[in-house]
Amino acid sequence: MQLVSIQVGKPQTLPLPGENEKTWRSAIYKASVSGRVYLGATNLDGDKQAATRVHGGPDKAVCCFASEHYPYWQEATGKGEAFAHGAFGENFTFAGLLEANVCIGDVYEVGEAIIQVSQPRQPCINLVRKWGVSEMIEQMIETDQTGFYLRVLQTGFVSAGDTVTLQKRLYPELTVVAANAAMYRKEGGQTLAARLAELPELAESWRKVFRKRLPNS
Repeated sequence: MQLVSIQVGKPQTLPLPGENEKTWRSAIYKASVSGRVYLGATNLDGDKQAATRVHGGPDKAVCCFASEHYPYWQEATGKGEAFAHGAFGENFTFAGLLEANVCIGDVYEVGEAIIQVSQPRQPCINLVRKWGVSEMIEQMIETDQTGFYLRVLQTGFVSAGDTVTLQKRLYPELTVVAANAAMYRKEGGQTLAARLAELPELAESWRKVFRKRLPNS
């Protein structure tokens, strides 16, 4: 498993497609960086989030996506090689860490940092605005190619090319795919919802959604 590339970016105000004089603000446009980059508790150096109510913070310090998915999306979007690492606004592009083999609560070492998987990434409208692909959100969910978020347990420098080592797996059955299935398709019913609602390693925003599905919530 490897950290293939690192991307950072800061919020920009951009024209809203198809809307005269209207704008949107996002940090979804990321640029690849080389060399050592410091990973703090809530951000990589040089990276910021625009809508901090729904992005960033300790539970969503780093957005990740698998390099293995890129050929599919290059063809599906018709963008070809223009759809390069960072296209999804991810900070880390990994090789070998896919939604089917990454679990909620997994702890990994990369460079000097220790990171933990906190939740699946929830695709948002800014991806549609960036790429002009109206069905992109639905496609990401249907294919289980959503990516995921990390919290930072130990800060430190990381570099593209660093090896990623699994240190601890707490819940081997709770893959990112399984969490997506519970969220979007309600698989596992209230039994799984109740478990996820109280899972300390799962981001609070997702736990809140599952709590609301329980009786007497």
